Amino acid sequence: MSLTWLSRIFFACLAIFLTLPIAVIGGVAFNEKKTLSFPPQGFSLDWYWQVFADEGWRSALFHSVAVALIAASISVAIALPLAWFLWRRVAPWARIVEVLGFAPFILPPVITALGALSFWATTGYYGQPWTVVISHGIFFVSLPLVTITLGFATVDREIIEAGMTMGADDRTLARTIIFPMIRPYVISGFAFAFVLSLNEYIVAYMTVGFTLETIPIKIFNALRYGYTPTMAAVSLFFVLVAVCVFGFVARFGDLPKLLGAWSEGDKT
Repeated sequence: MSLTWLSRIFFACLAIFLTLPIAVIGGVAFNEKKTLSFPPQGFSLDWYWQVFADEGWRSALFHSVAVALIAASISVAIALPLAWFLWRRVAPWARIVEVLGFAPFILPPVITALGALSFWATTGYYGQPWTVVISHGIFFVSLPLVTITLGFATVDREIIEAGMTMGADDRTLARTIIFPMIRPYVISGFAFAFVLSLNEYIVAYMTVGFTLETIPIKIFNALRYGYTPTMAAVSLFFVLVAVCVFGFVARFGDLPKLLGAWSEGDKT
């Protein structure tokens, strides 16, 4: 058997192994009775409907989406000027700024969450709904920073010099040349931060506790009263959201380059 077939079999087995938990969760969510048994006993879509019909789950879903949207916007708002600075300032000391941008994501989430808890408790704002938004925005800034930095790396500086020789100022260059070229990377960074904020639990729990229930916090709170297929249904719903978002990025963006791969033209 050739090495090519062995690699295909290996990756096929790996794909099956990774998708089995999702398949089990999907099957559990179709149970007709209030049980987490698999294979499902009967077939019902009531648990999916309950995510939107029940006020508690609906509020948690709204909170999660709102927090993720605003937090991703904050991450991009921080990462974009930082990546611009790193692109314009080609100097060894500028790497220190890049390390500071990556620091929140390099540290273990528990350490970051405890730091956020200590900060908001010291300032007296612990439990305020907007604290989780700011905490997520800072925690996930590394993701758009990576993608936007890769976007700036694709900008040919000779094009910028040509625009300057034609009389374009920095604002005109940024609006007409630079930003259109990095726009897919900005959108991709926003998408990555949005999906991870949507599913994040530790930082959210440490900053707002039970005063603002997001979906992850709602799931853990619901575990105190037993297991229901609604938890599996909302988990599968979040998986589908992540698949759609990353599928959108793969369809309209350069996914291999966003993941760090460079084409032959970039290497020469």
